[in-house]
Amino acid sequence: MKVFADANILISVLNKEYPLFTYTSRILSLNGKRNFEIYTSPVCLAIAFYFAEKKHKNDLAKQKITLLCNNIHIADATEISVQRTLQNKKIHDFEDGLEYYAAVESKCGSIITEDTDDFYFSEIEVLSAENFFMKYMAGIKNK
Repeated sequence: MKVFADANILISVLNKEYPLFTYTSRILSLNGKRNFEIYTSPVCLAIAFYFAEKKHKNDLAKQKITLLCNNIHIADATEISVQRTLQNKKIHDFEDGLEYYAAVESKCGSIITEDTDDFYFSEIEVLSAENFFMKYMAGIKNK
């Protein structure tokens, strides 16, 4: 299953924001296990880096984002996704549109975000980290 992680999911892991970190760290650790592939976009990474840098300063933030990038997939930011965002009249937030189409083009079946209402236009499943965890991970043991 391919899953797209929104910026707020990445931020919670990079900054160890509890109680969300309890779910988000486990979700991101699924990449490559039990047929899960975790994706994010360059836009999400830039946002996450900004908040990590505010908390941890530049060098540590770079170390953290490097580790993250080495352990998840990065969706392509394409001209097609920009055009699709601009053409979709349902989308009012450009950033959310870019993230949505990055997920779509990567063939993700779910978007994980703490701002589920931001993806009101989505035709793929949108879940909070806790709801994703409960639906797909509760009851399975980490290997």
